[in-house]
Amino acid sequence: MKLAIHFPNFTMPGEPSSLATLLAATAKAADEGGCETMTLMDHWFQMEQRAPATDPMLEGYTSLGFIAAHTKRLKLGLLVTGVTYRYPGLLAKTVATLDVLSEGRAFLGIGAAWYEREHLALGVPYPPISTRFEMLEEAIQICEQMWSDDEGPYNGKHYQLAETICRPRPIQAPRPPILVGGSGEQKTLRLVAKYADACNLFDLGEDVIAHKLDVLDQHCEDLGRDPASIQRTMLAAPGALDDVDGFLKKMERAAKLGISQIWIAATSPDPAGFVSRLTEVVLPRLSQI
Repeated sequence: MKLAIHFPNFTMPGEPSSLATLLAATAKAADEGGCETMTLMDHWFQMEQRAPATDPMLEGYTSLGFIAAHTKRLKLGLLVTGVTYRYPGLLAKTVATLDVLSEGRAFLGIGAAWYEREHLALGVPYPPISTRFEMLEEAIQICEQMWSDDEGPYNGKHYQLAETICRPRPIQAPRPPILVGGSGEQKTLRLVAKYADACNLFDLGEDVIAHKLDVLDQHCEDLGRDPASIQRTMLAAPGALDDVDGFLKKMERAAKLGISQIWIAATSPDPAGFVSRLTEVVLPRLSQI
């Protein structure tokens, strides 16, 4: 099983002046320690479920570009981009730029968006959920076209592009991987089956995870997609270092369900030290699962 690091918390000692050093050190610890991926959130405010909305939050793609300059092998993306935050043509260009400057390490994590407060606060339209899912599908289609040889128009219900030029193209061929986040059974997992290279699920318990993956497999069957072509990933609950043996036993059960990569959030006041400890204590055993 592969280890990914998620960095969701910027309320750190000495911030904001300390954030560049802390983020770079954490990314280097993950990169040099053998982690597969590093992600940030795509939010403008801190999530209220975690902390006050007024807590610090860095813009995601700017921060990924910074991380790319301090690392050599980590795959980089947001977990996940909200479809409402950027016009899809501009999003495709942003991810392509990250892929070029990271020398082929970017992926697009994308979802339907949900945080109403930051939309209303910053003047970003927040349409109904059904509309956001339509926008999500069109955004994925536009990114795929932008990263292909087709530079012609795109005419959708929500987006119309006169041209889909994206030069330079992403380094990865045929395109950067696409991860669709979320576990909705009727729409989200169907979009995974139709378009994505990976899904990401919350750790909602083994029975729930098993059921969600069965639903994904059924969508794949309905669409004629090989289920094995989709990487199944999960964001772990906290506590990996509190009970390493218990965590690894849980990961063994998750692997039997088909989970091949696990995200762990670096939320400690010393995120670089936390990640170093993970790579020393957890990763060698996790990679054998």
